Amino acid sequence: MQIEQIYTGCLAQGAYYIESQGEVAIIDPLREITPYVNRAKLDNAKIKYIFETHFHADFVSGHVTLSKETGAPIIYGPNAEPSFDAIIATDGQEFTVGVLTIKVLHTPGHTMESTSYLLRDHNGKDHAVFSGDTLFLGDVGRPDLAQKAADMTQEQLAETLYDSLRTKIMPLGDDVIVYPAHGAGSACGKNLSKETVGTIGGQKETNYALRANMTKQEFVKEVTDGLLPPPQYFPLNVKMNKEGYEDIDAVIKRGTRALTPEAFEVAANETDALILDVRSQEEFAEGHIPRSIFIGIDGGFAPWVGALIGDVQQPILLVTPEGRQEETITRLSRVGFDNTIGYLEGGFMAWKKAAKEYDSVSSIPAARFKEIIEKEETPIFDVRKNGEFTSEHINKAHNTPLDFINDHLPEFPSDKTFYVHCAGGYRSMIAASILKSRGIHNLIDVAGGFKSIKEAGIPVTNYVCPSTLK
Repeated sequence: MQIEQIYTGCLAQGAYYIESQGEVAIIDPLREITPYVNRAKLDNAKIKYIFETHFHADFVSGHVTLSKETGAPIIYGPNAEPSFDAIIATDGQEFTVGVLTIKVLHTPGHTMESTSYLLRDHNGKDHAVFSGDTLFLGDVGRPDLAQKAADMTQEQLAETLYDSLRTKIMPLGDDVIVYPAHGAGSACGKNLSKETVGTIGGQKETNYALRANMTKQEFVKEVTDGLLPPPQYFPLNVKMNKEGYEDIDAVIKRGTRALTPEAFEVAANETDALILDVRSQEEFAEGHIPRSIFIGIDGGFAPWVGALIGDVQQPILLVTPEGRQEETITRLSRVGFDNTIGYLEGGFMAWKKAAKEYDSVSSIPAARFKEIIEKEETPIFDVRKNGEFTSEHINKAHNTPLDFINDHLPEFPSDKTFYVHCAGGYRSMIAASILKSRGIHNLIDVAGGFKSIKEAGIPVTNYVCPSTLK
């Protein structure tokens, strides 16, 4: 028996490869299927089943393409109504993979089709549960994403999730391994652990939602408390996962169209394409195409694209580091952004050599920032999340979280210089690019973010542990 968690940090997502006696099951695959196909070939094995825990909202699964490539059927739990051929399993139905058995545990609540899969070894002993978005380490799936589709309130979904956890998950043995679909950084829960593998017993001890004496009313209150609005691309990804999508090879072929600076400029002017610059924040600050948006490929790329661009149909033109255009298109496609129409051949240096107009972002080190704010009172905007800000921040700073920066545009002054920062510099440069694209240019970025600010000795509020915040 082989079980491999194939974890993608950018999405905080875990897919699973299970092999026994030449037969393979894949659970919640990513959209690019080559790693699974190649791994099965390496093991001289055949992919027999593709299990989906639910219609994912935060990424586009590879189930449709993988099924087409291998002939393996796609399996969902009860209540799923995909537009393509699939096995809609019944609660308790079992599937064999070599000498292993995978049992369907219908666990609605996150969504009504949400299903966990219990893996039993060759002796019939419960070995592991693949819990999807039903149970995370440290948290459970948010119950507000499927309200419209299920015609239920988030409170009703939370009640359903409470019952699922207590009738299907908590009765499992304490030694049963928990393999969730996501870890810390996912927007599918509120407070996920950085760990990606645990046990039922460990979760009973540490996960607030699995307290033995917890009433249903307490569960509903705690699970729904503090939920932020979901990213706007979530329902679009659900639609793609439910109805199908274009093969990723076609998406990559279309997106890797090399454009000279002249052709790139024409495409930008004649279409409504968004220019997405994925280089480092330092490179973007030094010089970039006017009105382009920065979201660096070496940060939390895909989730920020989804949160800030939103519309998966948006045409995109890319400025990438040399040789990373296909990687960028692949990572865009993971969250459903399939409409890349080309990239700047030769990168930003080619744009400069062609004597095209470019812009920059003013950025100063924290030590210089300290000198300035000691001499004069100046507007400071902290674009970290509300919880980060509440935990610790510069006195008199305004909190304008990057996730919702468009809602805060009227708060930025137009008649004086202001300063923006985040935790380390990545998010503040995204914010700067968005503000400049909206015509707000009187900003200065604080390089290194809050970490550098503290190291520079700039006064901040007393620290409050994030786990105590509600």
